[in-house]
Amino acid sequence: CPHHLHYTALPDWASTLGMLFSVMLWMPSWGGMVNGLLTLRGAWHKVTEDPILKFFVVAVTAYGMSTFEGPMLSIKSVNALAHYTDWIIAHVHTGALGWNGFLTFGMMYWLAPRLFQTEIHSKQLVNLHFWLATFGILLYVVAIYSAGATQGLMWRAFDETGRLQYPDFVETVMRLIPMYWVRVVGGSLYITGMCLGIYNLYRTWAKRPATYEVPVVQAAPLSAHDEHEHTPAAGSVWARFTAMYWHRRWEGMPLFFSVMTAVAVIVASLFEIIPTFLIKSNVPTIASVKPYTPLELAGRNIYQREGCFNCHSQMIRPLTYETERYGDYSKPGESVYEHPFLWGSRRIGPDLAREGGKYPDLWHVRHMKNPREVTQKSIMPAYPHLETNLIDFPSIQKSVDAMAMIGVPYGDAVNNAPALAKTQAEQVAASIEAAGGPKGLADKEIVALTAYLQRLGRDLKNASGTAQRAAPMAPTGSH
Repeated sequence: CPHHLHYTALPDWASTLGMLFSVMLWMPSWGGMVNGLLTLRGAWHKVTEDPILKFFVVAVTAYGMSTFEGPMLSIKSVNALAHYTDWIIAHVHTGALGWNGFLTFGMMYWLAPRLFQTEIHSKQLVNLHFWLATFGILLYVVAIYSAGATQGLMWRAFDETGRLQYPDFVETVMRLIPMYWVRVVGGSLYITGMCLGIYNLYRTWAKRPATYEVPVVQAAPLSAHDEHEHTPAAGSVWARFTAMYWHRRWEGMPLFFSVMTAVAVIVASLFEIIPTFLIKSNVPTIASVKPYTPLELAGRNIYQREGCFNCHSQMIRPLTYETERYGDYSKPGESVYEHPFLWGSRRIGPDLAREGGKYPDLWHVRHMKNPREVTQKSIMPAYPHLETNLIDFPSIQKSVDAMAMIGVPYGDAVNNAPALAKTQAEQVAASIEAAGGPKGLADKEIVALTAYLQRLGRDLKNASGTAQRAAPMAPTGSH
């Protein structure tokens, strides 16, 4: 989605074009929502009587909300505030739980009596499920929308001296804890309703008849209007075009219509994809940016395996409050060897694009073993197993080979990756031990992850001559 790519290392023209396509989605999305709700014209009283209709009405409403918000988030000024915050999480869950969830529940309650040829076990339980899920999703998304707005405003706040008002990232996280508890309550209500629904459907299935009747279904005869629906209208070319008979004819040709829809989507996508591949200036390279060493690549794989990218981004946007907090903004050339890139879409922890050299190796070991040891209020989980898990050195060769196959210039490392990784691991382990850290880490995963984290952003720092000296080991609130 374009709203994930504004102010990133993606070319500005590409994100702007994506924004235009995204804004265009307002029309078909809201056309579908309005069409769904207006279907109930003159029959709204049925919603009070039929709990299944309640599910469908909320589903269509949530669909309209989430598909309005998606294009809105693609507008750059909104994106600057909302992106990387919990606002995006609330937006996604409005669609996932409100739209898809309620639609699924409604369809299952409608289908079950027809499939099992019996009455629904309890209409009261259907109603209870609806109200639990409705209040649950409201508590859930309102709390997280509030958390997202709070995050965005705190990140960009400056005091009267022109400095960041909340320089320690953990301050912004602590403010969200009450909202997360409200989210837990809302999610619990939603899950409780879902469990009641499963029970209700099971009891409906349990009282099915021993032998099902075989229904005979016959389509209604075509009306005179239906028979002439595909006949070209008389008059001018414009009149025949606006009569839309051709479109209704296409709708009666599902395979052809699907192919044409796919072609339209592919053509629109190619407008963004082809220039990126063919015009090299769209992805400028940086001479100082080199591929990860074999050990750093192994650490990157561990970073992905542990899901670190779910809470940490690696993309500093060219916005004053971000460069003040994290350092120089990210460049396209930094990501040329990132497969896949780990820019992220949420920050429960700080951005790590300039993490390399910010702290000594031992700090990272202590931080991964027990985050509260170096940041008292951190909510990050501990990863003590990284100090005991062995590095899979043979698999490093496979990772390097895969990167080389897609064009990463690894040189000698292609034939000697495990040996190079072991040599660097011994150096990192010696640094940790010399600083007073644990011994015997040369073959442990924590060393590979530390090597990777210490590499982030170092190529640009070294190129500009601004490589920072490692900070002292005093506890800090910046993580």
